[in-house]
Amino acid sequence: MAPSMPSVFTIPANRAFADALAAGLIAMTRHEPLGLARATLFVPSNRAGKAISDAFVRRAEGGLLLPRLIAVGDPNLDERLGGLFDPLLSDPVPPAIDPVERQFILARLVSEARVLAGEPVEGAEAVRLAADLARTIDELTIEGVTTADLAKAVENPELSDHWRRALSVLEAVADRWPGELAKRRQIDMADRRNRLLRGLGARWRDAPPQGLVVAAGISSGAPAVAELLHVIARLPQGMVVLPGLDASGPAAEWDALGPFAREEGMAPRRSIETHPQFQMKLLLDRLGVGRGEVQNWRWGGRRDAAAVRARAIANAMAPAEFTDKWATLPNAERRLSGVRAIELANPAEEAQAIAIALRGAIETPGRTAALVTPDRALARRVAAHLKRWDIVADDSAGTPLSLTPAGALLLGIAEAAAERFAPVPLLALLKHPLVMKGEERLDWLEGARALDVALRGPRPAPGLGGVTAFLLDGDRHTAWKRKAALGFWGEARKLLEPLEAAFSNPSTPLRSSRATSRDVGMGERVSTSLDTSGEGEEGGTLASYLAALREAATALTGDAAWAGPDGRAAADMIAELEAAAPLGPERFDPAGLVPMLRGFTDAQAVRPPQGGHPRVSIWGLLEARLQQADLMVLGGLNEGIWPTLPSPDPWLAPRIRAELGLPGLERRIGLSAHDFAMALGAKQVIVTRARRDARAPTIASRFWLRLEAMTGGMTQHPALRSWALALDRTAEVPPARRPAPVPPVEHRPKEIAVTKLDRLKADPYAFYADAMLKLYPLDAVDADPTAAWRGTAVHAVLEAWMLEDGADPEQLLPRARAMLDAMAAHPVMRALWEPRLLEAIGQFADFFRDMKRDNRRPLVAEVKGTTRIAGVTLKGTVDRIDRLPGGGLAIVDYKTGTPPKGKQVAAGYAMQLGLLGLIAEHGGFKDEKDAVIEGTPEAFEYWSLARAVGSGLLGYISTPVGGRGGIDPTDFMPLAARVFEEAAGKWLTGLEPFTAKLHPEHAPYGDFDQLMRLDEWYGRGQ
Repeated sequence: MAPSMPSVFTIPANRAFADALAAGLIAMTRHEPLGLARATLFVPSNRAGKAISDAFVRRAEGGLLLPRLIAVGDPNLDERLGGLFDPLLSDPVPPAIDPVERQFILARLVSEARVLAGEPVEGAEAVRLAADLARTIDELTIEGVTTADLAKAVENPELSDHWRRALSVLEAVADRWPGELAKRRQIDMADRRNRLLRGLGARWRDAPPQGLVVAAGISSGAPAVAELLHVIARLPQGMVVLPGLDASGPAAEWDALGPFAREEGMAPRRSIETHPQFQMKLLLDRLGVGRGEVQNWRWGGRRDAAAVRARAIANAMAPAEFTDKWATLPNAERRLSGVRAIELANPAEEAQAIAIALRGAIETPGRTAALVTPDRALARRVAAHLKRWDIVADDSAGTPLSLTPAGALLLGIAEAAAERFAPVPLLALLKHPLVMKGEERLDWLEGARALDVALRGPRPAPGLGGVTAFLLDGDRHTAWKRKAALGFWGEARKLLEPLEAAFSNPSTPLRSSRATSRDVGMGERVSTSLDTSGEGEEGGTLASYLAALREAATALTGDAAWAGPDGRAAADMIAELEAAAPLGPERFDPAGLVPMLRGFTDAQAVRPPQGGHPRVSIWGLLEARLQQADLMVLGGLNEGIWPTLPSPDPWLAPRIRAELGLPGLERRIGLSAHDFAMALGAKQVIVTRARRDARAPTIASRFWLRLEAMTGGMTQHPALRSWALALDRTAEVPPARRPAPVPPVEHRPKEIAVTKLDRLKADPYAFYADAMLKLYPLDAVDADPTAAWRGTAVHAVLEAWMLEDGADPEQLLPRARAMLDAMAAHPVMRALWEPRLLEAIGQFADFFRDMKRDNRRPLVAEVKGTTRIAGVTLKGTVDRIDRLPGGGLAIVDYKTGTPPKGKQVAAGYAMQLGLLGLIAEHGGFKDEKDAVIEGTPEAFEYWSLARAVGSGLLGYISTPVGGRGGIDPTDFMPLAARVFEEAAGKWLTGLEPFTAKLHPEHAPYGDFDQLMRLDEWYGRGQ
């Protein structure tokens, strides 16, 4: 083929690329009826191809035969070209290796190389490193870097030990990788793409095609792509159309971008890879085309902004060393007419404002609107807001599988198994919306909620057996909760036992039944499976864990786990992972399964079926390339979001990447900047950001700051902010009044526990909520032991010590140690609490030795008793009653914290011991032989595990009576009786209102503060 002048065009950023391209190609072929149909159009991606197809449809006034659209990045380029160019190559190109199989093989090679290097790595971490390694190998392949080049890099004396070790492992894997591919008769996808592109270019050099050939919208400077575009630009009927090239900017700025040739013995001069035009310049350099040779595309796209917009965008994106020109730019060179900005307080407000803007745009018939953002959380918020107006946006970027019900189910099963069915992941799994979906769902949820209530508090022992033992055990206070959950738990446990066996028994063979989305339809049930149980997969391998996950999902949900778009995607992913798992590391730690699965499910996008609103779209950066809407909203303009900060490369140091000629990590920022510049060229644009996210204040994107600095302040859109804030604003609501319910006397309780008298007097509303509404606070699931739980545990120890050890002081510490050994508390919590408890229990043992010498002996422990006073039944449980040497009784109460003081007793509170004394005096307590404990209470003691003031010892005895300023012990019970009769007469047998926080200084607990709406009235004088 004789050399010809290159035919290279550009469509500036202020024009809608797809529409302008379609308009031009239709105009160029209008005199030839089949000219467009015979044309071949190379585009960067399949999504770009769809955008261009839609543009042709919009431009077609009658019938129209579309050109052949081929994604240049398609690894099956030979199949896409079809028979038109057969044979493409004399020798067929081997097929590309499956990406998942490739990742697992690389994981095995990484694992083996790290073992040889003396740095073994866990299986899941090897899989993660293999994903980064695969990208690095692709970059090496694309740029033509060989293993010999890697070997030279390893010899670099300035390389740190860390990077030297990483590079050595990379070199070892790279040496073995071609052999692995050869055994499979496959090649890397990047290698296959390179061979096909270069083969096509070589063929067209010798035999140019007859029809029109156009490469449109391609900005990649990869060598193989550039070589093909080099050929296309010089074909008789070929042309290259570039997106958004700054064809008229200052030459000094253009030259400063790079790339620069490396001088011998000198460090390479750094290119400005973060600039939106760098990729364009790199491509032109490899095409052998000067910027002045690029022609401007003559046709527009009907949605174009003014030409001055392109100049303003180019000026805003000038390299840093040239931004001083902003101070002297003419107004026309910096004007961003049609671009407005809005800065909101948080992402919720930002999403609300964007949704209003999108809805407002489509009020005009035929007008289109699109949100462009890399922030998927923001995109989901906007989609949810649009649904309030029955607008279902076409979210072409899809949803990560991990955020869909099917993906969350797989992660939930893996997490529950890996954490040995700890309460939080177990309950999350059992309550998952897909589990027992259908008629059985309501009964299942009732059981799951009962189990939720039973598992509140500290974590039980690990495993399904630990949960069962926890439900069968327990003190009398929680026995009813646990009993209510036992029936459901028996059913749920049967479904989970195979999963536990697979994760806990490395010798258990698993039945493999691989199901894919082709096996499971929307309304079909998984009824057939491939039985390979005869082979026996050894537990502890990734394949066995994945098989267990699949079978557990089917057991828990039937076909629901594999139905719908997300279910089919989950089935395909599990099938691919199961097929590839034997190629990976031999052994796998179950704890690594969850992060590994999360990585795969995050990377898998589930796109909804078509049927969204035809004029409202939500695009990611990839989907937004080459297409525009009448209104473009560029959302999430915060640093770290747009642009996204580049992920570090764990294999190649930045300097080594530069020496090998690989793209820098910052090049992705340059691509993101180009996407931003192209989207900013729309006719009407709104740019948005939130001043803070869920965690902290945010930093405005560098793109936002450039626009602000160049323009002196972008035009704001205050109305949109006002609408967003007003949309959910409710009418003024007066604050709640202080609650003071007055139920009829006949409905008021005529029974009260000794521990509830203080609550009745200090916070009657809290007593009302507890005793009449039957409300009680729930502990958190998997909570650290609270003071109340620790108190219950200590009570249980001391009760068992009296009943089973005969109150032998020498057996008290062993009994406490046995309790700690059986406790499933967090290791840190136990490490902090165990020494304190044992010291205090040891002090108690000394007290008991002294009592034994003084002939004081314990009579009963944890005994319930009742008596009737003032028409009300008083009930209570005494922690211990001792017989004093003189025949009187000692009433003892155990405290994990500081016991009440005499001042509280004098104020009419802390009457618990006195009320228990009244019950004892009236013969309300009986011993284990059902004999009434007779005697007069003479001593009232708190045995506290807290630290004593003065001595500093843990464990001491105090009394609320006697001493300096205290009341006489003989007056304690009469005082308690008077206080009780007065309170009972007011609130239990009288009509006194149950006023909230009547004496807040004696009501420190806030269990019912939210119910009484405390913050609305407290301090308002109500």
